[in-house]
Amino acid sequence: MQSWRAVRRACLILTLVVFASFGGTAQTVWGGDALIPSLKDVYAPYFEMGAAVSIGVLHPYDDLLQKHFSSLTAENSMKFSEVHRSPGRYTFHAADRIVDYAKEHDLLMRGHTLVWHSQVPAHVFLDDARESVTREVLLERMREHIELMMHRYGDVVYAWDVVNEAISDEHNVFLRSNSRWHEIIGDDYVAQAFRMAHEADPNAKLFYNDYNAVQPAKRDKIIRLIEELQADDVPIHGVGIQAHWNIYDPSVATIREALELYSQLGMEVHITELDLSVYAWNSQTPMMWEPTEEILELQAQRYGEIFALFREFSDVITNVSFWGVADDHTWLDNFPVQGRKNWPLLFDEELQPKPAFWSIVDF
Repeated sequence: MQSWRAVRRACLILTLVVFASFGGTAQTVWGGDALIPSLKDVYAPYFEMGAAVSIGVLHPYDDLLQKHFSSLTAENSMKFSEVHRSPGRYTFHAADRIVDYAKEHDLLMRGHTLVWHSQVPAHVFLDDARESVTREVLLERMREHIELMMHRYGDVVYAWDVVNEAISDEHNVFLRSNSRWHEIIGDDYVAQAFRMAHEADPNAKLFYNDYNAVQPAKRDKIIRLIEELQADDVPIHGVGIQAHWNIYDPSVATIREALELYSQLGMEVHITELDLSVYAWNSQTPMMWEPTEEILELQAQRYGEIFALFREFSDVITNVSFWGVADDHTWLDNFPVQGRKNWPLLFDEELQPKPAFWSIVDF
């Protein structure tokens, strides 16, 4: 089997031959990057290939989205703060546009996210006197929001991240303490959300989604949460692994161990927010103006190893979604350092496939 370098070189040579043969009209023959394999076609035997998008990238990424992806996630447009910014006022324009795009191009749609401690307007947790609402009032507001979203988009969205990031990062603390949902409703708010979601759309697949989900300390808490929900007959169908990783960490062995344990839960696994930062997490690595060849090689190697592992677990992994499409639009720019550029995805700033792309299609 040819390496990704050989495949890319063959594509370039063929393009130049066509260019010469047609008197300099190679761009027409190359149109739509016909010589580049389709991600969704390559991975159709294994799992869906998805990407998170905003309405601002639908047009620039149109060709890439239609060719390479079978599933979409709204990056922010379905979050509480985007659709219900103030009491009694709803704004669905951005979410509607993304859902309409998915309909138009026959793409699956993941819903993200219904209940999360972040990006929720303060008014959700307050009464008219600006005091905290009661458990009963907040449960009703939770139900109203879940039903509103799931009824509006139920004909397109097949899977929802019902609860996002409920597990604490603190040692010996189970559920996140800085969640107003938890503070006001109590420990059962996660179960309540899943039951409400199932009542709103009995056909939807319901997921718990979190970051650091392969790190042993967090992983074991997530497994405990899911097992407790299962024991209480709470309808939950899958776990979402956010997979905001980097080119150094976590190790393939760590990811493998987590997938082995999650697979024992008897539910689906979605890789929901995949990207590979070129910087170690919170490291003091000097900022780069552009990625070096060595960095791109390492990123390609890592992507290749990770996707080889995903293919091994394709009996439980049913969707792998990138958190973005190309390096010109990524949440990792300016994070955690203002002015820092990152290149975590498969396509570069010119929307061309990177070595990382070739490493996962050439296997």
